Amino acid sequence: MTGVRRALAVAMTALLGLCAACSGDANSADPKPSSNASPGVPGTTAAATIEETHSIPAPGPRQPGILAPADILVQGATALDPATVAAVGKLKHVTTMQFSLSNPVIENEELSVAAVDPGAYRSFTPPKYANFQDAWDRVAGGELALKERLKDRLTTDADGYLRLGGATDAPAVHVGAYVQQQPLIDAVVNPTWVETLGMTADNALLIRTGSVAPAKVAKQVRELFGDTASVTLVDKATRIGLQPGQKQIAVVTGTVAEAVGVFRYTVLSGGRIAPDAAWVREHIATEVVPLLGTVTCNKVVFTPLRAALEDIHRQGLDDKIHPDQFAGCYYPRFIAGSSTLSNHAFGLALDINAVENQRGTVGLIDRGVVQIFQKWGFTWGGDWRYTDPMHFELNSIRAPQPESAKTK
Repeated sequence: MTGVRRALAVAMTALLGLCAACSGDANSADPKPSSNASPGVPGTTAAATIEETHSIPAPGPRQPGILAPADILVQGATALDPATVAAVGKLKHVTTMQFSLSNPVIENEELSVAAVDPGAYRSFTPPKYANFQDAWDRVAGGELALKERLKDRLTTDADGYLRLGGATDAPAVHVGAYVQQQPLIDAVVNPTWVETLGMTADNALLIRTGSVAPAKVAKQVRELFGDTASVTLVDKATRIGLQPGQKQIAVVTGTVAEAVGVFRYTVLSGGRIAPDAAWVREHIATEVVPLLGTVTCNKVVFTPLRAALEDIHRQGLDDKIHPDQFAGCYYPRFIAGSSTLSNHAFGLALDINAVENQRGTVGLIDRGVVQIFQKWGFTWGGDWRYTDPMHFELNSIRAPQPESAKTK
């Protein structure tokens, strides 16, 4: 840690202590921060971490006002039109908050990561979390507040950093607190992270509808935005909010984001989705590859996949791949029992030797095969906290070199 960084860390520690001592009645019920908080009680990680380039002023005590989740979430592929946002704000009884929203895929789960003003966003979380001063001070200090359900599912490094993407060089943010988020949002950072994380600025909107039925307001909002944004009713009971027929947009960030771009799809029944037909034509293909036979994947997968399978053949490991246990690559559907997309929905992942490599197990897949796939730019699910040893997903695009170049 540099001298500047150490000084900032000391200053922030003092600031956090001061905020906790003088936060007033609005925060008198704050739970004590704890790195091992019991279920249902928000907690922070053991020590605050200051990011010199990602700090903003601490929000101070929560201001009086409504504490309630939004009824509608709007997300666009680009920054929302200011005139349209202003028109939404003029609807009767409506209150709004504009922010930035992206969808990195982490350990095969497409998450919603929001860059927000922590002082404004906290009012969209449940009261005990809205009043959890330390959490919002940490977000202001450059850390990430993560939804509690993900605490034991996602893998952080030894220092508590979470990589927001599948690649080993994906941007990493220190997890500062575990809080229940606004429904349909999984994690929040402050706005200084927008550029670092490759996010689209100001492309999302939270809307409270007050005494007006959310469905009525959603209809008006859809008319205002047209096809430029997805407008989702938030189901506060299930925290899913996606019904058949709804049109959605995912703005994927990360190393292979260009292989997905803006992902538009329609929700179908039974956990299925219908990606935009033009997107499918541009990105998805069916080809024959060594050892596995005919596969349907994102077009960018085929070059590294063939290189990996040919490498496996050269090393005499053909019998370690069981084509009858190949469980597919491109699957346009949500992860079972959720409204979360996986890399399979984008055609960027494949499941190999599925029968003997179930989730939550060490798996029997040959570790030489694993190393070869990793060499050609694939992440292996067996390294995750909640293991998925059949799963390989593309995290970088590496072109094969001629044999002559390899021998030099």
